[in-house]
Amino acid sequence: MKRWCAALAAVMLLSFPAGAAEATPTVEAGAAVLMEQETGTVLCESNAHDKMEPASVTKVMTMLLVMEALDSGQLSKEDMVTVSAHAASMGGSQVYLKEGEQMTVDDLMKAVAVASGNDAAVALAEHLAGSEEAFVTRMNQRARELGMHDTTFFNCTGLPAAGHLTSAYDIALMSRELMVNHPGIQAYTTIWMDSLRDGAFQLANTNKLLRRYQGVTGLKTGSTDSAGYCLSATAERDGMALIAVILKAPTSDARLAAAETLLNYGFANYTLVDVGPGQALPPVTVRLGVTSQVQPILSTPGRVLVERSQVDSVTTQVELAADVEAPVEPGQILGRLSVRVDGEERQNLPLVADQGVARISLGGIFSNLLQRLLMVA
Repeated sequence: MKRWCAALAAVMLLSFPAGAAEATPTVEAGAAVLMEQETGTVLCESNAHDKMEPASVTKVMTMLLVMEALDSGQLSKEDMVTVSAHAASMGGSQVYLKEGEQMTVDDLMKAVAVASGNDAAVALAEHLAGSEEAFVTRMNQRARELGMHDTTFFNCTGLPAAGHLTSAYDIALMSRELMVNHPGIQAYTTIWMDSLRDGAFQLANTNKLLRRYQGVTGLKTGSTDSAGYCLSATAERDGMALIAVILKAPTSDARLAAAETLLNYGFANYTLVDVGPGQALPPVTVRLGVTSQVQPILSTPGRVLVERSQVDSVTTQVELAADVEAPVEPGQILGRLSVRVDGEERQNLPLVADQGVARISLGGIFSNLLQRLLMVA
């Protein structure tokens, strides 16, 4: 029987200098979203769910599927990809692949992330899924899994196609998935200049924020006549990462300025605060166990996103079970850490058993009783 009680109420007051509050920024774009990467919290938005053309920002999903294949071992960076006639026929941004040419997955990923190569994106898609069409089916399936309800992909490049639409919010979702779960992508998205074909073909990153904004980690630009200028920009400062999505800006400079405005707003006004019990947790009694107690611990390090003006109003309260009955599994939930901001509960973090405790056998019970009798005697 698990009986919950407020066995420990540890209140932790966190004192940090509060930043001055700023008005929510406005940017010159058709749609925009600023998301904190770790928690997925939207800090500000404009027309976040309007369905719009993403241009080459589409390739965030292309890179996500390739990185998932790489990280799972399905692909290797050294795998050689043979370029098809279809891949070689792609217009727009390209690295001028020829039909029958072979290039490694690693070099093709550079071509996609740095130069936004449409031909390279299709070559990777065909190599991974057998055809671009099959790969696009996977893109749309992954979009549904991520909750991207505003999105329908018709290709892996972002070249104009009727019905190929997404939203600023959905782009933030897939950008977050890529950056959080596949940080190796930064080996490509932070390249400023590189080359292919043994130095014969030069690459220059289309994301000019790499040279003008501190802490930029990616991610992807895009532009067509109908989509305007688009960008998913990621940056990290002082342990907090942000994602700024800009759609349909009127010029390249306007999209960069809009992303900078959003990122500046986020870094100036928000921060992540470490949270914990604030003091040592007492052990929990184990009934019918080979040991009589088990130590609770925080299951994972906790952080809470707050406005800088709220950092001195973060408190935590611990609730633990009065006792538990054996067997106890390692990681079994014993309680929770409630995180509050200005008195309002913001998070619940599990407190779990640091190790397992087996149930005592009948022989063990008899042995314990005998030892107690002998001690009394």
